[in-house]
Amino acid sequence: MPGQDWIERAGELFEAAMFGGDTSALDRSDDALDAIEAPLAMARGKVLHVRFLNDREENGQELVLFERAAELYQRLGDVSGEADALFWVGCWHQVVKGDGATGRPYFDRSYTLAKSVGDRMTMSYAVRHLGFADKDAGRFHQARERLTESVTLRREIGFRPGEAAGLVALAYFSAETGDRSAALDHLDEAESVAEACGAKAVLGWIEHARTLIRP
Repeated sequence: MPGQDWIERAGELFEAAMFGGDTSALDRSDDALDAIEAPLAMARGKVLHVRFLNDREENGQELVLFERAAELYQRLGDVSGEADALFWVGCWHQVVKGDGATGRPYFDRSYTLAKSVGDRMTMSYAVRHLGFADKDAGRFHQARERLTESVTLRREIGFRPGEAAGLVALAYFSAETGDRSAALDHLDEAESVAEACGAKAVLGWIEHARTLIRP
């Protein structure tokens, strides 16, 4: 149900309880309000995360919003929504706080939930960051498999900007593990994909990666 419909539904339930004496409408209104609040919390949290990536200024409200969204989606029985929110909780710990070990269980749970409902978009995010965690822990073979899986998932669903970003991650991984040739091949492919879909930010990442990878 679209957001506006949920708002109208909540209003109807309020009137049913207030004026119609239907006390059961109070419980049903909780579900309606949760369905409004959950995606709003997610959206606000994601905006704060991008702001962090731009200015590197931590805002603790980001974690609060993602945890609240996860709680609400679980209450609603929205498995895909819960998986997405749990990913972002993990992302807070791994990316904002630099604590991949704390973030990993959230990525694991996110991936499992997303896979159970066929949500390949969220799977692609969760497995990507599991790959980063594996790399940091020195599990390089598993890291490569996970980063590759993320790119494959994104390619399958047509998420072209994400595919390009995933190829950049593979390029850095290849360079860090001593395969400069593969790294440059990944960057060439990433550039082609990013140009085709107009992912200007990713093109900037690629340009920066080339300056680091080339001697």
